[in-house]
Order: sequence, then structure tokens, then C-alpha cells
Amino acid sequence: MSSTSPAHPGAPGEAGAPNKGGAPRETGAPNEATVPAGHSPAERLTFDESVTKRVALASLVGTALEWYDFFLFTTASALVFNIQYFTSKDPVVAGLASFGTLAVGFVARPIGGLVFGVMGDRLGRKKVLMITVLGIGTVTGLIGVLPNYAAIGAAAPILLILLRVLQGFAVGGEWGGAITIAVENAPPEKRGRYAALPQVGSPIGTILSSGGFALLAAVLSKDSFDAWGWRIPFLAAIPLLGVSLWLRAKLSESPEFEAILEEGETSSSPLKGTLAQQWRQILVGAATAFLGVGGFYLVTTFVVFYGTAVLKLDRGLMLTATIVASVFEIGILIMGGRLAERFGGMRVVIGGGLLTALLAFPVFLAVESKAPALVILGMTVAVCSLSIPYAVSGAVLTGLFPTRLRNTGVSVSSNLAGLLSGFVPMAATATLHASGNSWVPSAWILVGIALLTTVSGFAIPRLSVDEPGRKH
Repeated sequence: MSSTSPAHPGAPGEAGAPNKGGAPRETGAPNEATVPAGHSPAERLTFDESVTKRVALASLVGTALEWYDFFLFTTASALVFNIQYFTSKDPVVAGLASFGTLAVGFVARPIGGLVFGVMGDRLGRKKVLMITVLGIGTVTGLIGVLPNYAAIGAAAPILLILLRVLQGFAVGGEWGGAITIAVENAPPEKRGRYAALPQVGSPIGTILSSGGFALLAAVLSKDSFDAWGWRIPFLAAIPLLGVSLWLRAKLSESPEFEAILEEGETSSSPLKGTLAQQWRQILVGAATAFLGVGGFYLVTTFVVFYGTAVLKLDRGLMLTATIVASVFEIGILIMGGRLAERFGGMRVVIGGGLLTALLAFPVFLAVESKAPALVILGMTVAVCSLSIPYAVSGAVLTGLFPTRLRNTGVSVSSNLAGLLSGFVPMAATATLHASGNSWVPSAWILVGIALLTTVSGFAIPRLSVDEPGRKH
């Protein structure tokens, strides 16, 4: 059954582009037609909700694989890579080297975002998503068979860094494309909820990756886990890749992209247009997404390392805390999408940012207590609070950019946030080392990230082509 979006000004569309008759969406469903010209691409199309749901599911599964693969690396950086690929008698120094490798992937992400974002705006969203998911899954499987330092010496960390660069490059184009195609296949009045669904891939990926490590850590001895057990979750990415490719092959191309393609309104130079005309939107989008990404890595990756290496807490406890937090995060993300439709993206971003800033010190105190229940509670509360703005970041970022520049704009802004986020665990570890293993500087880092996201929320309505939840 089709749902026709209401005609209203301010929905995602082409800034400065001529208004022409829209193209019908080719889904084969009855009554597929355009509404009168004079509106943005989203407003002059009808939407088959069964197709909308199928596209959202495929985007969700793909992003779940993306984050599964990426979070495998982050968790392994805290638990394994500092032992298998970097040698140092000081665990904090080894951790710095391991987190440095983690950060390299984030440096590669903006490059991938630029390349794949431009491809998405020129060739289509679906083609890009097939390439990126294939790249992510393949690289992750290769990490699973990579010899360690004891086997091949210095070549091991070099190859690990190279694979991390390739993984980051592919991931750079994945999230922006998945969010864009999910949003553009949804009617404007329901974009908050459908933009939140690919975000659910993040906690699912965390649950699968941390759950896999936790299960293996429980059934294997520490020596067996460190020697070969950690490789199993990486190798499991290969069958998961097959499922993702099968689902994405059935994706419908974005109807908005098809409409502007038929009308000849695609940008010949999306990158130039985005950087020249949309730089304010890029900065606001990056700041909006920063807490959901950088804050998450601080609360999970760094805290897992801090708990195991400094507080000497059981690695199973830290992984369990991450899993429990991710389970609750799923509900927060779904709720956040609905809140965006009702109250607007600005209010959700500001509220989540302020809440996280207020909870930063209590969260670290809970972990510092070493009481298992408080450790789990602290990490869960922190992840849930920072996931409030993360829930609406997809809807907010896609609303900041017109259709012809959207894939590029979303990819550039989200990967700018990712670039900064990649250095958060390393920065927290450096301050930990400099302060004599004090957690206080790390808590202040979380406060700073949260307040930056809060400030960005105030600029959303002024810069958005369409702010989620805005009344017209």
C-alpha cells in the first residue's frame, strides 16, 4: 500500500534547482505517479511502504555487518592486538600503539567518504553500497588469517595497519550511502524512524562482536584465546558478507536520485559543490554526529582497556557491560527516531548532549568502583545517553543537504566526525598515562564532546533543507 507524502515546503530538495515534473518511482506498484511540479523531489513522489521497509531492512543488515567488522577491530585493539602485534613491557604504551592502529582506520574513512559519496551522487546509491560492503567483509576476513608479530616480525603490524586503512576506506562510504538510501526511500513525514533503523546496526554489530569475543573468552583459556581464538569472529565475517550482498542486490535505487537523474539535475561535481556551498552544514553535521561516535568509542573501547589493563577487571565483565549497553541502545535508537518526528531533531540532539555531559563523571565513578553491577550500569547509562543524539543524526545529516549533494555531504560530515572519533581512545589513553592512571581527564573529554554536540543542535533548523519533526 502506498503512502503519499504531503506537499509542504522545506522537505529535502534541490537548493536553487529548477522545479520540473517528477519521475514516477519504478516499483511496479499500482497508482505510482507523480504529484504536480513545484515541489521538491520527495514531495512529488509516492512511496510504497513495503519497498520502504525492505530498503530499511537491507540498510540495517549492511550497517550491522559494517559495525560488526569495525567493532571487532576496536575490541581486539583493547584486548588482543596490543599483545599479538605490538610488543612493550608497559601495557599502556602497547595500548597506545594498538589504538594508534585503530585511529589509522578513521583517517582513511574521510577519503573513502569523499570517493564513495561522489560516486553515490553521480552513479547511484545502490552501486556504492554493493562495493563498500564487499570491501569491508573481505578485509575483515583477511585480518582473521594475518600472522602475528611472533610469526613474521615487523611485517605483522605493517600489514595490520594496511588492512585497517582499506577497511576504513570502505567503511567511509558505507554509512553515508546506507542512511541516504533509507531516507530517500521513505516518505518525509516518517523519515525520523526510517533514518534511525540503520543506526540500530551499530548496537547489533557491537552485540555480535563483543558477544563473540565474550563467548570465546569464556570457553577458551586465556592462552588459547590470545593465540587463535580471537580470529574466529573475524573469519565469521565471510558468511555474514554473503547475506549482506544477497540483501543489497535486491535494494531499490533511491527514487529521489532517479528523479533528478531523469531530469538532468545531478551535480557534475558533487565534491566541489558540497565543499563550496555546504561547508557550514558539514561542520554542523560532524559536530552533531561526534558524540554518538567519539563518545561511544570513549565509553566502550577506552573504558574496556582501562578496566582490564589498569583496574584489572575481568575482560568478560567489560565485554558483558558492552553487550548489555548495546541491548538497551537498540530501544533508545528506535525511540529517538520517533522523538525526532514529534519534537524535531534540534531538541533531541540538545537534550541528549546535555544529559551525557551531566552523567560523564558519575559514569566513570561507577566504573572506578570495580563493583560488577555498577560497572555494567555505568557503561549502559553512558551509552544510552549518548545514543539519543546518535538516533537522529541520520535524519539530521540527510536533512542538511539537497538531493544532488546529499550522499557526498552526509559522507563527508559523518566521516569528519569519525576522523576525530578515531583519536578519542588514543587521546584518553595518553591523558591516562600522563596523569598517573587517573580517569578524571577522560571524563572531561566526554563532557567536551557532549557539549560540542549540544551546541551544534542549535544550528540545525537554520541550516537544514528539512529538519526532522519541523512543522510546516
